[in-house]
Amino acid sequence: MANSHLHFHLLFLFLSFLFSPAISRHISPKTTNTAATSLFDVSTSLSRTQLLLSHSHQQQQQQQQQSVSVVENKNVTNVLSLRLHSRDLFPSTAPPPKDYTSLTLSRLARDSARVAAISARVALALSGIKNSDLEPQQTHKHETAAEEEPIEGPIASGSSQGSGEYFSRVGVGSPARQLDLVLDTGSDVSWVQCQPCADCYQQSDPIYDPSASSTYSRLDCASAACASLDVSACGARATCLYQVSYGDGSYTVGDFATETVTLGGRPLPNVAFGCGHDNEGLFVGAAGLLGLGGGALSFPSQISARSFSYCLVDRDSPSTSTLDLHLDLDGESASSGDAVSTSLIRNRGVDTFYYVGLTGIAVGGRVLPIPGSAFEMDAAGGGGVIVDSGTAITRLRRDAYDALCDAFVGATGDLARAAAPGVALFDTCYDLSSRRSVEVPTVGLMFGEEELRLPAKNYLIPVDSAGTFCLAFAPASSSSSGLSIIGNVQQQGTRVTFDIKNSMVGFEADKC
Repeated sequence: MANSHLHFHLLFLFLSFLFSPAISRHISPKTTNTAATSLFDVSTSLSRTQLLLSHSHQQQQQQQQQSVSVVENKNVTNVLSLRLHSRDLFPSTAPPPKDYTSLTLSRLARDSARVAAISARVALALSGIKNSDLEPQQTHKHETAAEEEPIEGPIASGSSQGSGEYFSRVGVGSPARQLDLVLDTGSDVSWVQCQPCADCYQQSDPIYDPSASSTYSRLDCASAACASLDVSACGARATCLYQVSYGDGSYTVGDFATETVTLGGRPLPNVAFGCGHDNEGLFVGAAGLLGLGGGALSFPSQISARSFSYCLVDRDSPSTSTLDLHLDLDGESASSGDAVSTSLIRNRGVDTFYYVGLTGIAVGGRVLPIPGSAFEMDAAGGGGVIVDSGTAITRLRRDAYDALCDAFVGATGDLARAAAPGVALFDTCYDLSSRRSVEVPTVGLMFGEEELRLPAKNYLIPVDSAGTFCLAFAPASSSSSGLSIIGNVQQQGTRVTFDIKNSMVGFEADKC
């Protein structure tokens, strides 16, 4: 009897030890090494909303010219660098927004259009429609000054990816003309507005004139580059015509050609690009677009870059950072040992987008119980997670989004909830008008056993200047084919490296 009591007592002690809070936390696979909370600087965030609205056109131009010269002076042999600017701090002929709420609504409208366009592109690939199946529609809406008729197709075409949110200055032609271009990882085709114009929107630089360049050459219809276009046609002189349409209603139509592109004083010959004679849309004052996607026509692919990286600055800050392209030469590794790394995953149906191996989300230092299938690409190419420079707000599959919101709301019970009138995309918002700073639960993106912990300003963003902040995530639409997108708000302040040669993507915080 005594032995029975002794055994029972020992068993009770063992179970008490095993399930004590300290031991449970240690053995739980659901925890991370990060702190449970992060300090969010409310005052600084609100100050930036005011700074953005008051930033003058002249200040933007002066800052842009100064930063370009800095990048050119620091350039080394196998690295080409460009200075990055936020779209909303770019010199523009458009009237400034009347307040920060108006700016927020404008941003979200562009963002929703871009996400819809990306989803449409993936849906086309999943339905078995190939590039060769896409035929441009002829139109007489505009008569081009060039000899060939323009081509124009539906916005949800095979090349609808959006118009981007960051800009840089690039030399085009010989002699090189410096032009402001959108930088976009969701697009492959690079293009600029060209003389003669049938229909060109306003841009900050004079429109590029190919007749003034000694290195401009139209591509033949039979060329490999022309065959790689999603939508193309053959002109009267057997030269290639291109069309790219974007989800926000923007499009460009014109001649497909080769030209010398100059970065940091280094000329790169025979880059295939579009010379757009008929262009319309929401490109602000940009002269065109530099495509950084994963397809054969993208700029990194054409110059055989082994990797490229960027750091996206806060959209409300006047500061700048860089895009660095590493050429296919022996040199240092694409990212440092401090980077959170994951495999670069290819979708055989659409090679433009950069898919990554996101495996989970952590809130308050605990990994949420989200099934792995929420982030995985299926055998047909549906689902999965892409990193995109032009999408602002991260989109998650509904089950992942609900788990994130539930956990975040559960950990912020002491904060006053708020409505954000007119901002339908967000359903988790707070009134922080009386706070200078506040402790909020940490949010991290899990890539296997590694966690990319986000700064609080990368997931709580202002929607007005009065102190209303919203959780900067949104559910993916039912038409998205299960696709999730890591947007640029979550990437801000992080050096993102696309190691093309080794099929890896790295994230390094505070490496701008």
